[in-house]
Amino acid sequence: MIVVDTSVWIDYVNGINTDQTELLDRALLQSRIITGDLIITEFLQGFRSTKDLAKGKQLMEALEYHDFVGKEMAVRAAEHYRTLRKNGITVRKTIDVLIATFCIAHGYELLHNDRDFDAMEKVLGLSVLR
Repeated sequence: MIVVDTSVWIDYVNGINTDQTELLDRALLQSRIITGDLIITEFLQGFRSTKDLAKGKQLMEALEYHDFVGKEMAVRAAEHYRTLRKNGITVRKTIDVLIATFCIAHGYELLHNDRDFDAMEKVLGLSVLR
């Protein structure tokens, strides 16, 4: 299964052509893509118009949903954050550590366009779709 980070969804709905949006285009036809609470929140909060928000909600509703955060994931994410800090890496957004931790815990690949995940791939073993 594939988790698609908000960084890719935003480019995708804005019609920005990147390697990641091309992978997403193919994955929508060929793979199981899941989403969750954190990605839905990040994705939907950026829409300005009610019409576009409705389209964004419809897109997220079409995907398989999982809760990303709970007590166990929160503790694991804190441990991952501390591991990164010990390696000299400061992640800009805690939400990214939570998303990566969820993917690592469940063995899911992450499709992203956010440099913070690069360090998580190297240090924590995050699996990234390329």
